[in-house]
Amino acid sequence: MRILFLCAALVACGAALAQWPGKPVRFVVAFPPGGSTDIAVRALTERVSQGLGQPVVVENRTGQSGNIGAEYVYGQTPDGYTLLASQPSPITVNPMLYKKIAFDPTKFEPVAIMTTIANVLLVRPDFPAKTAQEFIAYCKAHPGKVNYASQGIGTTSHLTAELFAKVTGAKITHVPYKGTAPALNDIISSHVDFIFMELASAIRLHQGGKARILAVATKERIADLSDIPTLEEAGLQGFESGTWNAISAPPKTPAAIVDKLNKAINEVLTRPDVLEHFAKVNLHAAKGSPADAKAFIVKETKVWDEVIKEAKIEPR
Repeated sequence: MRILFLCAALVACGAALAQWPGKPVRFVVAFPPGGSTDIAVRALTERVSQGLGQPVVVENRTGQSGNIGAEYVYGQTPDGYTLLASQPSPITVNPMLYKKIAFDPTKFEPVAIMTTIANVLLVRPDFPAKTAQEFIAYCKAHPGKVNYASQGIGTTSHLTAELFAKVTGAKITHVPYKGTAPALNDIISSHVDFIFMELASAIRLHQGGKARILAVATKERIADLSDIPTLEEAGLQGFESGTWNAISAPPKTPAAIVDKLNKAINEVLTRPDVLEHFAKVNLHAAKGSPADAKAFIVKETKVWDEVIKEAKIEPR
């Protein structure tokens, strides 16, 4: 009888997987509207919906550098109907930055890395320094008086600034915000001095004269900003930083569902219209298998864990 029950349960489970998805799929974005994660997800939803044969909806659950959204998704039934869309922090370094966290990032099931984005050094429109070299010199000459915005504690914008402080020896002051939009609003209004921000969110401000990009944190110059030097050209040897956006599923989500989601997302990331749209907002389609996503997340976690330890950032 027990064997028959087990067989029946396995058959039922297999049938449920075969029929997935049987209802709308929800992407929970852990950061506010207007940021690169939100932009990337909303560019994909309609097309992913076509591939899955079900509506795909987007919901923003923000706060604590992505912890609020991540905790919510972490506790959902692992059936593939509620997924996390996030930047790195909630699925990499947040356990090192918060004393209390109600989820284990390593238990999420990585589905796909959607996009990667170069980071740039963006300053308020009236900042005295006009070049990256002048900026570095100014920060060193005014210890503690230059402040920088971030999208929140543990975000790439925060950790990149801490890396900058470490390699330059400059003392700078952190002003954390709850997401991209409020941070950039205060850059534009000259309430804070600078931010390390993804290119997708910064370039229009630069082109519109509302803020200025002084350098890019990439190996080589960026085609759309060919007149802007890299930070390495400005004297910071090997200084590189980028951010990325990922889709993750709750712990123990069946591999068959993760694979279906991965396939649907990757198919969309190869479409010419999507690539054209991403190019307009300076996002780069990533693609890759769930195993690729997991390996990438593990590597990134290690890199930024080291930055946190070296910068002696205390958990709050």
